[in-house]
Amino acid sequence: MFRKLFLLNLLFLTLAATAQKQSLTDEHYFNNKLSEIVQPLPVVLRFEDENNFVMMLNRKAFLVNAITGKQTPYTYSKAETKTSVVVKNNDIFLNDEQITFDQDVESNPNFSPDKKFIAYTKKNNLYSYNIATKEHQQLTTDGTDLILNGYSSWVYMEEIIGRPSKHLAFWFSPDSKNIAFFRMDDTEVPEFILTDDGGTNGYVEKLRYPKPGDKNPEVRVGVVPTSGGKIIFADFNEKDDQYFGVPYWKPDGSSLLVQWMNREQNQLKIYDVNIKTGSKEIFYEEKSSTWLSFRDQEERMLFLSNQNFLLLSDETDNNHIYLHDKNGKRIKAITEGDLMVLSILWHNDKEVIFSGKHRKNSTRTQLFHASLTKNNVTQLSDGNYNYSSIQVSPKGTHFVATYGNAQTPNKLIAGNTKGKTIQIADSKTEEFDKYEIALPEVFRIKSADGKFDLPIRLIMPLNVEPNKKYPVLVSIYGSPERADANDNWSLNATQQWYAKEGLIQVAIDHRASSHFGKTGHPYVHHNLGYWEITDYIAHIEWLIANRQADPERIGIVGFSYGGYLSAFAVTFGAKYFSYGMAGGSVTDWSLYDTHYTERYMGTPQTNPKGYKSSSVMEHTNNYKGYLQIVHGLIDENVHPQNSIRLATDLQNKNKSFEYMLYSANRHGIRGKQGVHFANMKTNFIYKHLLRKDTPAKALR
Repeated sequence: MFRKLFLLNLLFLTLAATAQKQSLTDEHYFNNKLSEIVQPLPVVLRFEDENNFVMMLNRKAFLVNAITGKQTPYTYSKAETKTSVVVKNNDIFLNDEQITFDQDVESNPNFSPDKKFIAYTKKNNLYSYNIATKEHQQLTTDGTDLILNGYSSWVYMEEIIGRPSKHLAFWFSPDSKNIAFFRMDDTEVPEFILTDDGGTNGYVEKLRYPKPGDKNPEVRVGVVPTSGGKIIFADFNEKDDQYFGVPYWKPDGSSLLVQWMNREQNQLKIYDVNIKTGSKEIFYEEKSSTWLSFRDQEERMLFLSNQNFLLLSDETDNNHIYLHDKNGKRIKAITEGDLMVLSILWHNDKEVIFSGKHRKNSTRTQLFHASLTKNNVTQLSDGNYNYSSIQVSPKGTHFVATYGNAQTPNKLIAGNTKGKTIQIADSKTEEFDKYEIALPEVFRIKSADGKFDLPIRLIMPLNVEPNKKYPVLVSIYGSPERADANDNWSLNATQQWYAKEGLIQVAIDHRASSHFGKTGHPYVHHNLGYWEITDYIAHIEWLIANRQADPERIGIVGFSYGGYLSAFAVTFGAKYFSYGMAGGSVTDWSLYDTHYTERYMGTPQTNPKGYKSSSVMEHTNNYKGYLQIVHGLIDENVHPQNSIRLATDLQNKNKSFEYMLYSANRHGIRGKQGVHFANMKTNFIYKHLLRKDTPAKALR
């Protein structure tokens, strides 16, 4: 009896404490006042030395001791002012001094490692500039609209080198003596035409864009002396059906390591290219039954002082670190088992510090230390939290990191490899515990076939009433090798507002997400769409059975690949998904680019069945709910052709839907039109999921 009374009293006190909490106000929801509850953490800029790092707080710089936490004001000296090179009005400026003076557009000026040269491109030729002599040197001469030297074709920029490159396709050697570059020939790449408003006569944009099965750019890998001279091309046949990843220079600049991949993207070879003759020999190779991906050097290969190197590879399903000798031969595995390495943060010849995840706890990132000479891997972080923004001191004895989880606001800490940590700052303010906040839960559910424990990040409405059914909104991106459901801290006003309004909000992952290494890849290889939605349905069934989800009000929202899955969910998965918001969506994989699509799907010629079954239009007969389709009118990445084709199909089948095109917008809707887009989504959620009028204050 005493125990029962004690438990009842404890429950009463808990309920009383909860009841005393305040509700968030409109100021919190709509006027960015959440910072009074959870404040921004300082930003760590760098380690100044082994024991001290520099951080910014409220626009002021501080030097912080990583051992004691002591903070002192920090002032930058003139010597720390960085030399800068930028493009203004299509000309190059070095420290605000103009160094080019013509009508042509210069692109991507970059310093050589020794800061004595700048390389850039102009009219698709590669140039260098000697800072001391103020002389420009043209390094290539055959550039045209279709022959690109040091400037990448669209598909290479988007899928291989990356958008941050801004088409840059040249790389200085470590000794600054040579420049490696790609020469790309777009002659046989099909041309795609985009049109927009653009005044009385409209606007037309032409783009060399290869779609699945089309010809890709023909690529040659060249090396040229920085001061000018003979170009040496690597011994590859540019007519072969192949891809090249970003090349890596050996640390002494003696040779170039060139990443090569076949069209099917299941064979990777790294060639050691002689920069004097162009001859090549195999340095490293890897194969896969599904697909492989190119990686930048810091993501693939890091050299030690003796020319041995650390290699990152996921050939055993999980990404691991391996030690190789200077000739490319594997010496040993540094990590193994269920550990999944994310990135190497610091290394020397004897040890390495890296971020990673445990397969069974893949929603949280951890910090690890490993010996290169002993079989010894140590976790430096607390497994109950997710670690991010990690920086390591020059000699690897200290680190700084942000940590938290879905229910714990982030803290900034400093630590050492011996296990000692100190708190530098806490984002949680004294106001935090005064307010009623909807916090996420992160857990796993079984897939329908019982083979995978699928992560879910769930925010339930505030003040859930027994026996009441609540609408669900699934927010996803969902591409292979991506994770949407993570156990990290995130608080925003929109999330809290919808929790108050009675919306169940979830992020969910499928078997081909990064949580499972490569184990789930064979399911989606040549078969996009089916397993993603099948696993999403397992989540929905669980929510209906366990969390009062209303089966008549299940919605899904996403952009790009997330737009594809949203449209696929309300067609292929129409039995469960009634409402979708699909932005910038691929609707048929034959309409997207070669490199991304063929990695997963092969070509339409080799996989016609897969292309057919993965098309949204193949399943629109099932469509019974309501879909919002949105696209930027000059989206050169995912062409509006995708949404137009889906809209036409729905029109021909007399299906109701919303459709909005945004002029002058690409892959993402911005500016005032972005506000309009946000309000469209808000109105959609209120009308179809919450089923009540949209409050005026909820609109921007």
